[in-house]
Amino acid sequence: MGSELKTPSARQGLQCRVTTLGWLRQNLFSSWWNSAVSAVLLVLLAMLTARLFQWLIIDAQWAGSEPSACADTSSLCWPFIRARWRQFLYGLYPSEQVWRVNLGLAVGALLGVALAVRRMPARRWVAAFLLVAYPPLAWWLFRGGAGGLAPVETSLWGGFFLTLVVTGSVFWVSLLAGVLLALGRQSRLALVSQACTVWIEFWRAVPVLVLLFVVIIMLPLFLPANMEIDRLGRAMLAFAILMSTYLAEAVRGGLQSLSVGQFEAARALGLNWRQSRLYVVLPQALSVALPQITSNFIGLFKETTVLLVIGLFDLMGEVQRAASDPQWLGTGTTAAGYIFVAVFFWTACFSLSRASSRLERRMTRYRAAVYRP
Repeated sequence: MGSELKTPSARQGLQCRVTTLGWLRQNLFSSWWNSAVSAVLLVLLAMLTARLFQWLIIDAQWAGSEPSACADTSSLCWPFIRARWRQFLYGLYPSEQVWRVNLGLAVGALLGVALAVRRMPARRWVAAFLLVAYPPLAWWLFRGGAGGLAPVETSLWGGFFLTLVVTGSVFWVSLLAGVLLALGRQSRLALVSQACTVWIEFWRAVPVLVLLFVVIIMLPLFLPANMEIDRLGRAMLAFAILMSTYLAEAVRGGLQSLSVGQFEAARALGLNWRQSRLYVVLPQALSVALPQITSNFIGLFKETTVLLVIGLFDLMGEVQRAASDPQWLGTGTTAAGYIFVAVFFWTACFSLSRASSRLERRMTRYRAAVYRP
């Protein structure tokens, strides 16, 4: 035993066991009452876990990809997910044109990965292309109608693809609008400041469903007779109005956290108002507001499920539409679809949260190195 403890791995393992036992003794078994409650709760947790495991795995239907594979409609029907996988990804997008969706999303993913690499050359140009050129290029790929691409109506878009399109487009527009609103609210011009304040405070108080219905129903009444915006465009406009107000307040909080010395230093360097905000103030404010911006982005990603109430079928909508097929009717089919959606959104949101935390730590280390006295 003594020779084994001479190795670092053995000492580390023993220390881990001692630490775990100490934590259990201190937090779960510190007294007879605490021990009894902990034992009862652990037994109940074990029983619930075993029941869930049996329902999700053992008693579930796994084989096949046809409705006949789920003869027992009360058991979880995982073949339903396999059979409708393409619909969950693309909605009713034409199968012969799906390559356009895959190409557009792959380009966006590659640009995002390239931007995340710290030693990537020309990162500024990659970021500029991702923010400026990629959105219209991706929209042209998805929508078509020009350059030899067959048009695909937005009414056929759906599933995970629609969720990504709405989230990415709305966040892109909302972040730019939010920065402008935040700067406008801090403007020295009273008219500009008051106008931005009224706009932000008014729309922040409107529920998202109310705003969706207002824009869907009333917006066409104010447009010229020869101008029409489809339902998806109107829905994204409603989301952008609401999300820009949230992001404006997040950015304003970051601006207010900066000391007066930052503005004075920029002025001392001879920078004008635009240059000081663009090169000195905004980068620091956005880094401070990053947690709130990420939280709003995750909220937007989840809020896309309300598109179902206006006839747009995102991932949640496609699952409900597929589960309403008479051939797949059953509680096990519906439950499998909802579990799939829940796991998907939890995984995506948790990954975004972890990536944000990593970026925050990197920014904290960078600020500590740059502003070290």
